[in-house]
Parts: sequence; structure tokens; C-alpha cells
Amino acid sequence: MRNSQSDQWAESVVRPRTAERHVAVHKRLVLGFALSILTLIAVMAVAVLLSVRLEDCSGPDGAGPRAEPGRGNGSRGERGGDEDWGVQPWRKSRLPTGLLPRHYDLRLAIYMDNFTFSGEVSIQMECVNATKYIVLHADSLEVSSVSVWSGNSASRSANRGVGGAVRVHRHFSFPANQMYVLALHRELRPMRTYRVNISFQAVIENELLGFFKSSYLLNQEKRYLAVTQFSPVHARKAFPCFDEPVFKATFSLSLRHDPQYTSLSNMPVESSSLADKDGWLTNRFAPTPRMSTYYLAWSVCNFTYRETHTDTGVIVRLYARPDAISSGAGDYALQITRRLLGFYQQYFNVQYSLPKLDLLAVPKHPYAAMENWGLSVFVEQKLLLDAEVSSSSYQMELTMVVVHEICHQWFGDLVTPVWWEDVWLKEGFAHFFEYVGTDFLFPKWNMEKQRFLTDVLHEVMLLDGLSSSHPISQEVVQATDIDRVFDWIAYKKGAALIRMLANVMGQQLFQRGLNDYLITHMYSNAARNDLWNKLTQAMQSAGRDINVREMMDRWTLQMGYPVITISRSQSDELLSSDIIISQEHFLYSQEMGRKNNSYQWLVPLTVAMGNVTSISPESLIWINNKTEVHRLDEMADDSWLLGNIDQTGYYRVNYDLPNWKLLTQQLQNNHQIISVGNRAGLIDDAFNLARAGLLPQDIPLQMIGYLPSEQSFLPWHAASRVLYQLDKLLDRTDHYSLFSDYVLQQVSSRYHRMGWPSPVTTATIMQASYQTEELQRELIMLACSFGNKHCHRQAVTLISDWISSNKNRITPNVRDIVYCTGVSLMDEDVWEFIWMKFHSSSAVSEKKVLLEALTCSDNTFLLNRLLNLSLSSELVPEQDLIDVIIHVGRNPHGRHLAWSFFRDKWTLLNSRYGEALFLNSKLIGGVTEYLNTEDELNELKDFHASEGGGPAMSRALEVVEGNVRWHRLHQQHFYQWLHKANDNTANG
Repeated sequence: MRNSQSDQWAESVVRPRTAERHVAVHKRLVLGFALSILTLIAVMAVAVLLSVRLEDCSGPDGAGPRAEPGRGNGSRGERGGDEDWGVQPWRKSRLPTGLLPRHYDLRLAIYMDNFTFSGEVSIQMECVNATKYIVLHADSLEVSSVSVWSGNSASRSANRGVGGAVRVHRHFSFPANQMYVLALHRELRPMRTYRVNISFQAVIENELLGFFKSSYLLNQEKRYLAVTQFSPVHARKAFPCFDEPVFKATFSLSLRHDPQYTSLSNMPVESSSLADKDGWLTNRFAPTPRMSTYYLAWSVCNFTYRETHTDTGVIVRLYARPDAISSGAGDYALQITRRLLGFYQQYFNVQYSLPKLDLLAVPKHPYAAMENWGLSVFVEQKLLLDAEVSSSSYQMELTMVVVHEICHQWFGDLVTPVWWEDVWLKEGFAHFFEYVGTDFLFPKWNMEKQRFLTDVLHEVMLLDGLSSSHPISQEVVQATDIDRVFDWIAYKKGAALIRMLANVMGQQLFQRGLNDYLITHMYSNAARNDLWNKLTQAMQSAGRDINVREMMDRWTLQMGYPVITISRSQSDELLSSDIIISQEHFLYSQEMGRKNNSYQWLVPLTVAMGNVTSISPESLIWINNKTEVHRLDEMADDSWLLGNIDQTGYYRVNYDLPNWKLLTQQLQNNHQIISVGNRAGLIDDAFNLARAGLLPQDIPLQMIGYLPSEQSFLPWHAASRVLYQLDKLLDRTDHYSLFSDYVLQQVSSRYHRMGWPSPVTTATIMQASYQTEELQRELIMLACSFGNKHCHRQAVTLISDWISSNKNRITPNVRDIVYCTGVSLMDEDVWEFIWMKFHSSSAVSEKKVLLEALTCSDNTFLLNRLLNLSLSSELVPEQDLIDVIIHVGRNPHGRHLAWSFFRDKWTLLNSRYGEALFLNSKLIGGVTEYLNTEDELNELKDFHASEGGGPAMSRALEVVEGNVRWHRLHQQHFYQWLHKANDNTANG
């Protein structure tokens, strides 16, 4: 019960008796009456004062201290009864550091019939600073009793005997900071250990955080499971704990539940027993290593598993729905996990720490996966692979999610960032190793040198080029601030900076530094300076005097990145071999860039010279100032300069116009002189520099004129990304066909040459080489998206064959393109057919493709129907609603529909996804990024003013302002050049 005042205080108020009337007044009676009145006033004053003191201890919602059931709050005569309530550590956003948890003994009883649980946690603590308060985290838990014991014994019962009880004066929750407070009668003393026992109960939640429930169908029967998601601050929803990363401890967990269920946790089951009375099963798990609370995990489910073993004896199991396990859908992820554990052990030269690793595939989860130590949880789409219906791109994405989570067993679980401001220390490394680890599994995919560029570097530079961006390391004060650090800046920029640093150091020294970092900080916490120190020591051991901290602080403590401009000298005072190199903060809004031009970086610029027939070896130039002059070898007039070789640096490169023209001519004449990575980089830089107004609009359009002769996937992929962005800017303009026709001119010849993949005949994955399959897919997607009639006819034919024969012969690698094109071109019956197949399919990858295809319709009635149907989790999984809204918004026929739906349902959507880090940001960004009219901008401003939306909404506002600005400043020039190019083609 929450009481604004305690009854103990109320009892101390003396209530005066009413004086009897018509009584003769005597002097002594008058004097006694007067003294009584004075005494009454004094007592009431004390009572009021104490009431105010008590009120000060309440939370902002007025909830006061909660007395322990069955015990009083103590009398004034007891020691500690007059503690100073002016010192209130629970009002601070961070936990006090006077008590350090050493071990948790957590015992839970889980009731799957009514989705509740009860438990008792016993926390062994070390006192380092004297305190009369135990302050820890608890959120949405009903605490029934608490006790505190002194002594060093490990067991609860022994502790009671060896030590002694510490009287709890009162205990209460402080919801504003999700804290629970125990006020003690006497101080806890430094250098001693204590144990706090707390009994509690709570609900197994519907929301996808804390300890939550999920369901699935097996043989048309609905079954339930429950699983945890504690990162970043949700362990406190499941048990009282010190829920900050630095408070590492060991954990012993017992789970009691109906024996029809299986229970899993971080460690193997140490013992199992069945109760005599009710037949319930109790699983006690082995103690964990020291770890942060948010890596503790458990699940209660009806799943089955398959297992394998590593060469070092680690047991690897994959748990999923029984039908998924029996079909072999988990076999692929299981086998690559076994290989990855060996790879990481060898790369880091640090052994995996636990005896087992379980992978758990759940029907719904707020993220792709969570790297709980020894029990990694994945949403099904990121772990289960059906060879008959899964495309190569789906396989690649699933592979990289698994690679990411296994890397976290070292970067995150073993060594954990001290605080959330450096979350990139784990997420950046895991994202970087997605590409390194995938290259280990499939060397021919060439991920780190190619796909990393388009999928990480180019993507995050779009985000980091906004004035609403932030440093990769940013201050985090409140728990509510933690959400904003989990974004693509932490993941993708972190990965890009790590890749840049690895290339500067060289692989051998980089690995040596990482090994030293992991060994030094294993089972503990680390901050960014700890990493910089180890990498600097590795460099110095090889005689290279580079201070990594001095270099990297400029990249991590300030937002954004530079654009490096390289110009050949035109001055009589300089030699023709001199080049002028300048750096400035790249922003899409140049007005903002001019307001704040104080940023400087220490840039490892790589440069090469080339001509029609050859290119020189690269040179490394360190750029530290705004403008510098550097001397290269003598250059001929027809020689060109190329910066950021293989795109290893986190910066854009601009050139003077003559150099851009020479590079464009080189691509037209002999593009293979320039590496695949740099061809992709030139395309991305040119289009984005033009969008920011730093290049004329015709430069990138002329550059992609070489694409008909391009045979490599990566430059096509880079081009398609920037062309799709332009497509969404232009698809509602009057002259859109000029743009789409120009794109098709570049695509058509290569599209016809590559053709379509053969129909499905056997269930194989990656039949052709990865690069060939991906290029073919990219060309088909471009051709169908921009209106190639042959591509449209082919898609309609394949869909019609499927409907008439009820046999799907469409190759998995292009199913998403065919389904979407068919739905957009064909009638309502096709939409209904796809909707039916979505509900009847059991393959998670196929369901995802079918659902997205439904958003491609030109019929606004069907799009509106889909949006409303998606609100029901019985029809569309909760996490897929966001994708439905975003994909409807990408459809020009549904853009305003999705935008209106988003605003109308904001309260519901924000309550459903508001705490789920990425999901809310993904929704806001996805539904607004292609708004580009003045009216839509004003609607967004009004919505932002009335509803807020946090950093994601501020970023969305800047993106839409940039879209509107591009139309105002550049659309006319853009179309003028296309008109001219079209006339020249017609006349030619």
C-alpha cells in the first residue's frame, strides 16, 4: 500500500476534548486549561513538522515510505530512528556506490496459467562506504517483505546465525527513478559484507521488455512461452537489483514451474527436483561468472532443440518451436555458431568462458537478437532458415545477426562498457565483426571490403551528415537518456571508426591490442580510454609512435565527419606537384555548416594518382589543420587524384571540377583501373556532395553513365541506393518520367544481358556465386522499380503461373521483387491471394516477403485496409506493424495514407513501442523520410510541437526540411540537365 502518511505518525497527534459548558470558572482550572492548550499547540506543531519530513521522503507522485508488512516503523527510542531524511540518494539518477553487489541468489516461481511470477532474491553485498540506506532498482514489482543480515556467510540460513539482523526502519519505492529504498536503523560499516533478502511478485508482461510472454501455433493449438529482455534497464522489472552495468556480480538462479515446460538460463542446469505436493519442477542453474544484470536471462517454453559441440567441448544448442526444429530450420544457424566460436577464440586469443551456448528463437522480440551470455535470444526471422524459400539476401542477413551476437560473448558479456555513453565499445565492435566473421564463413562474399561500404559506411554517413546527429560517445544522465545512444551512430559509425583504425594499425597490431584489452578487463568493465591505451601500447611495441587516444578522441567526442577537398595547385608560388588539402564539417544543410565550422579531425588520408592506363601505390597523409599543402610526385595534366583508397576512412572526398571530369572520363574509358570499392565510393560521394550543394547536380548524373559496362555488384548497389533516394524525392513531380527513363537507359542493357534466374528445381542455397546472384537481383529490382516493361511482364507471368498451378516456381532470390511488382500491376484478386498465402505459410522468411508485397498495391483502399488489419496482433505480428507502415509510406500511392495513419494512431504506437529503443526511432524515421512538400513539412512541425517524439522526431524534421530545400534549390537544375541529356540521346 502506498500511503501519503504513516499511521504511526497520525497516532502521535493529541486531540483536545471539548470543554464542558456552564461550569464555574476557578483560577486553578483556568491555569490548567491554559497549560493544556499550550501543550496541545506544541504537540500539533511537532506532528506537522514530522508530517512534512515524511512527505519529503515521498516520490513525486506523493507515495510515501511503505512500512514492512507485519512490522512497525520503529520507535523514537531505537538507534537510527532519527536518521537525516535530508540526504536522499534515491533522488539521484544513478545508484550510490557505497554498496557493491557480489552475488545474487534468485529463486522464482513462474505461473504460466495466469502469467504471474513470485520470487525471492538474496543479494550479498560489500560495503565500501558507511551508509544507512540500501538503494537498488525495482520497477513494477510488488515487494512483500525485506530483511537485512550482516556477516560473511554465503548461505542465507548460515548468515542469520553467524551475523545478525539489521533492523529495517522502513522501505519504500521511488518510482521516479525506478528505485527501491531500505532505510536502516544503523549504518552499514565499510569492509564488511551484508545480505539483503527481498520477496516480491509481478506480472509476466505483454510488452516486449523485462519478463514478457509470447505465443505461437502448433497444430492449430495456441501455446505460450515467457522470456526475458533486460537490456538496457529492464532487469529491474523482473527482480530487485543493482541495475547498472558497473555493478557486476555472480548469479545463482532457481526456476520453479509446471513440469510440462522447459526452463533455460545462462548456465547449465545444476540440479532438478520434483515437488512431492504439487509435482512442480525446480531447476537450479550453475552460478554464472561475474556479469552485469542486463545479461542475466531465462525462458520457460515448450521448445525442442538440436545440438552440436565445438572442438573445445562447448555444447551449442538451438531451441525453437518443435515444428521448426523437426524441419531443420535451425540447422544452418547451429552449424555456423559452432564455427564462429572457434573463429573468435582464435582471433581474440581468448577462450569462450561458459560450458554451453544456447540460441533461442522466439516468435516476437523487440530487437533482432540479444546477446545474453550463454543464452542468446533471437526473433525467429533472424535465426530460422528454410532452404526452399529463403533468398541469398535473407541468408546473408541471418548470418550477420548470428555473427554479431556471438562476437558479443567477448565484447559485451566478457568485457562490458562502464556506462552507456560508450555503448559503441560493444555494439561498434560487434557490427564491425559482422563483416569480418562472415568473411571467415564465406570468403567469396568479400563482405568487409565491399558490402561494408554500402551497408555501413554510406548508410551511417547519411545520418551523421545531419546537424541533429551526436557524438558517438555522449553523456548519459537519466535512464530515459539511455534510449538515444542505441542508434546507428553507435552501431555503424562505431564499426566504421574501428575499421579505419584497424587499417591504420594493420591487422597484426590490431589483434594484439584487442587481446590485451580483453585479457586485462575480462569479467569487468572498461571505458574507451582503456581501449585506446591498449591499442597505443600495441603500436609502440612495434616502434610506431601514434597516440591512439589523441587521434580517436576527435572522432568519438565530436559529432559528424569531415569532407576532405583535394585541389591541384593553381598558384605561381606552388609547384605543379603540390596539392591543397582542406577539411570542413560535412553537413547536408550548408547554412548550419557555416554557423559551426570549428570542428577539426586528425585524418588518415590515403591518396593515389592515376591515368588512363595505371594507378600509383597509395600514400598516407595525416591531415591535422583546416588547410594544408602537400607535395606529391610530378603529375601530368591528364593525371587524376583519388582519395580515401578502398574507402577505409570515415570521410567524404571532394575534388576540383577538372579532377571530377577526369575521374568520370576514366570510368567511361577503363573503369577497372579504379578499384571496385572506390568506384562505389565515387558514386556515393558525388551524389551526396551534390545533395549538400557542394557539387553541381550534373556531375553524379554524368558519372553513372558508365554503368552499362559495369560488371561488379558493389558499384551497382551503391548507385541503386542513391537512385532510390532520388526516386522518392521525385516520384510525385511532373517530370518524373525524365528521371526514370534516364535510370532505365543505364540499367536496360546490363539487365537484358544478365537475364532472370532459372525456376526453382531443387532446394539449394546460393546456387550461383554470391556476387553474380546479387548483381542479377539488383538489376531486376532496378528494372522493375523504374518501369522496364519486360521486367513487368516477367513478374506478371510468374505470379499468374503460381496462381493457376498453385505451385510456386519463383526463385527465392527474386520473390520479393516479383510479389511486389505483381501486386502493384495486377487486380485485387492477386492481393487477396498474397494475403491468404501470408497466413498459410509457416516459413518465417516467406511470411516477411509476402507481408511486404501487400504494401505495394496502387489501390489506396487495400493499403488502408492493410494498415488497419495490422493493428491486430492475431493477424500481423506486433513487431511487423512498423514494417507495414514504413513500406506503405514508401509507396507513392500510400505515402500520405501512412503519414495520416501514423499521426492518428500515435498514442497507441508510442505506448506499444516507445520503450523499445530502435523500434520507435525506426518507425518515426521510416514513415517521414520521404515527405518532401511544404504542406507535409508544416504538418510534421505541428505534430512535433504537439506530440514531441524525442531525438528521432527532431532528426525526421531535419530530413524533411532537407527534402524540401533540395526541391527549392536543385530540382530545376537537375531536370534541366536531364532534358538536355534526353534531347542529345534523341538527336543522336
